[in-house]
Amino acid sequence: MAAVLDTLAAVRRTAMDLLARREHGRVELARKLRQRGAPAELIESALERLAEEGLLSETRYVESFIRQRANAGYGPLRIREELSQRGLPREAIENALRDSGFDWQEQLLELWQRRFSGELPTDARERGRQGRFLSYRGYSLEAIGRLLSGRRNT
Repeated sequence: MAAVLDTLAAVRRTAMDLLARREHGRVELARKLRQRGAPAELIESALERLAEEGLLSETRYVESFIRQRANAGYGPLRIREELSQRGLPREAIENALRDSGFDWQEQLLELWQRRFSGELPTDARERGRQGRFLSYRGYSLEAIGRLLSGRRNT
């Protein structure tokens, strides 16, 4: 049975339940609360209080999201796009990506070695296949081109 979200306490409790599972951004959490039937004015009040108490943090959410996606083999372009779709400000995303500590070229190399056993493409078809996969994962065409042409560290 779904909880009735007609009081500030009920909205806050539901928001805290969602935050206990994983970090959420403000826009994402508000959307989930709206889907559960909470009124907009109660959502805003609850989220404001949670942010003041440090329980809701966009910075923590962005850092957690980047770490999770990067560890799953996704590159900065894909992560940037996913965070933008979640309503986060571009500047916050850029700062978090820059400060994340990930060596994206190294991440690309590890993903490529895992997926393609470190085998450079021998023909245009294989080069296209590898390039499309790496591009879909969110790595720049420049970095992919450098990797697939054998110029990894230049």
